[in-house]
Amino acid sequence: MSQSYEMMYIMRPDLLDEQVQQQINKYRDFLSEHKAEEIQIKNLGKRRLAYPIKKYTDGFYVQMNYKGDGKQVAPIERAMRLSDEVIRYLTIKLRDEQVAAIAPTDAIEPAESPKLVETKPMAPSPKPPVEEIPEADEISAEE
Repeated sequence: MSQSYEMMYIMRPDLLDEQVQQQINKYRDFLSEHKAEEIQIKNLGKRRLAYPIKKYTDGFYVQMNYKGDGKQVAPIERAMRLSDEVIRYLTIKLRDEQVAAIAPTDAIEPAESPKLVETKPMAPSPKPPVEEIPEADEISAEE
């Protein structure tokens, strides 16, 4: 029986684009050799990590969706664990309703960053009234 899996992995930020592409192709070929089907890859590009991993604060994120009998998970995770380029990985088994929500794509290009939308500048807020505080000389004269 074929089960759907999603794997997300993060590669070192100091890799060149060609090296990132080589690693993506390496793991795609690895899954193909281990009889995985319907391999979909999304290169999400370089992003900031939520917390440092192995002293890195950025990394290249890649998401892979595939179908297989489960025999592919351990070998690819072992290959990633032994790789110097991959700093973190996670594989999850998808339920049927999760699989239906995933749009099929073979995009390997990095996702575009969101476009900035121009907004009107806000009107300056009125300054609060400032109370004058008597100086020290005036206070001592009143006493």
